[in-house]
Amino acid sequence: MSAIENLRVDEPVRLDPDRLVVIYAELGEIGAERVIAAAMEDLAVHLVAAQLAARDGQTDTLERAVREMVTLATQVGMVLLTRVAEDLLACIARRDFVAQAAVMARLVRIAERSLTAVWDIQDMRI
Repeated sequence: MSAIENLRVDEPVRLDPDRLVVIYAELGEIGAERVIAAAMEDLAVHLVAAQLAARDGQTDTLERAVREMVTLATQVGMVLLTRVAEDLLACIARRDFVAQAAVMARLVRIAERSLTAVWDIQDMRI
């Protein structure tokens, strides 16, 4: 008899703290906090939009939401989130729905952890 194995997915996020330092240097503390907060909020909104679009098979909407996520993640130094979102765009372009579902699940995990990581770094008061 074979046992069912639960796979634990625990992938560390990758952030570019230098990008946050640049944002703070260019905009000052208040300006940087506003930009980062807006980006985090927009990322969360686009993540939900992407999840709903993927669930409903709305490929165009999914692609737009993920492209916005790439832009926002790049803006605030979310290196891994940017890469995974770009991987999802490649799956969408290839119309590889199995890979798309797998990468979408990974995107959700990484996005949630990346958002938390950026808030944690921001709380350290760069």
